[in-house]
Amino acid sequence: MKKQPFVTKEKLDEIIASVPTPFHLYDEKGIRENAKALREAFSWNKGFREFYAVKACPNPFVINILREYGSGCDCSSLTELMLSKAMGCQPGDIMFSSNATPAEEYAYAEKLGAIINLDDITHIDFLEKTIGYIPETISCRYNPGGLFKISNSIMDNPGDAKYGMTTEQIFEAFRILKAKGAKKFGIHAFLASNTVTNEYYPTLAKILFEVAVKLEQETGADIQFINLSGGIGIPYKPDQEPNDIRAIGAGVKKVYEEVLVPAGMGDVAIYTELGRFMTGPYGCLVTRAIHAKHTYKEYIGCDACAVNLMRPAMYGAYHHITVMGKENEPCDHKYDITGSLCENNDKFAIDRMLPKIDIGDLLVIHDTGAHGFAMGYNYNGKLRSAEVLLKEDGSFELIRRAETPKDYFATLDCFPIYDKIFE
Repeated sequence: MKKQPFVTKEKLDEIIASVPTPFHLYDEKGIRENAKALREAFSWNKGFREFYAVKACPNPFVINILREYGSGCDCSSLTELMLSKAMGCQPGDIMFSSNATPAEEYAYAEKLGAIINLDDITHIDFLEKTIGYIPETISCRYNPGGLFKISNSIMDNPGDAKYGMTTEQIFEAFRILKAKGAKKFGIHAFLASNTVTNEYYPTLAKILFEVAVKLEQETGADIQFINLSGGIGIPYKPDQEPNDIRAIGAGVKKVYEEVLVPAGMGDVAIYTELGRFMTGPYGCLVTRAIHAKHTYKEYIGCDACAVNLMRPAMYGAYHHITVMGKENEPCDHKYDITGSLCENNDKFAIDRMLPKIDIGDLLVIHDTGAHGFAMGYNYNGKLRSAEVLLKEDGSFELIRRAETPKDYFATLDCFPIYDKIFE
């Protein structure tokens, strides 16, 4: 399968006339179509709701597109909560799933009417001491431990994950929470990341549904929702088949009818907190080739670097690259595509076969719409790039300006020579 950019070279040339490279570009049309498909895939569940993982792409312009399709916000920090409040989220619109949580963040989440998802049984007392009571609606994060398998394939190792409660702990937690006044319960689990298989959600759902039935029977807790969290991935590589969200929704429905409905739990709402799946394919990093180096290997140096997209440097993750205007030329040159950080792992691709790249060529690095800009940082004093939205009508909008040196030095205003920096 050939990966095609969602933007033409002509449109990029138009954008670059006002927004210099590098920048992240998002595709409004693709995001809308995907949000609609998710909603349709789970329309069989009356209470279904997606809580978009804000950490994936914390830009209000992008998130507000998803909110038009009924999405809430899944938050994991104080600033994500603040952003959600500023966008107009109301009580019940926010799922707060955090770990090692500071007291002030629990207090703020409760103030906003967020649904608090407890990561650990010890957080029950911590939350009660922080806000003075246990909310009527509460959720707990479950970790079954061991290896998580689909068919005979090991997908991940929840037993090594820092998240969630053991089976024994979640049963005890429900009893304690119920005794302390909780009336409506939810359960949540995240067992594998970036799965490119339609079987993941149905397999996870069966585990959670069976636990939910036992929890309700043994603790008497009224389980209102089951949060399947994230984990549905995207095809970063051209030879990968994308997930079919409608097939996934149908698979979850089948398990729902097999496990929950016979147990009298056919009114339980299904929640998701997808991030990567919702926006990942609908973003790209646009950068320009500014240097070519010929030593023991062939290197192309770009004006973007790992601070703009750290996944390849951090994980060795694959991101497809298109040399704009040369889409149909043979990929007969082997390059390392690098940035300018003083770090040898600052590479977007290693030994990648691409068309011949000339200085000035535009490169589109695919699938950065989630965990792209969001994971940016300022190492080497590098500044975060701009974000641009490509609208459905073909126009574009700057939705976050690039950082300036003043932004970088802003927190050093207590330093005696701060003012001299800008003389």
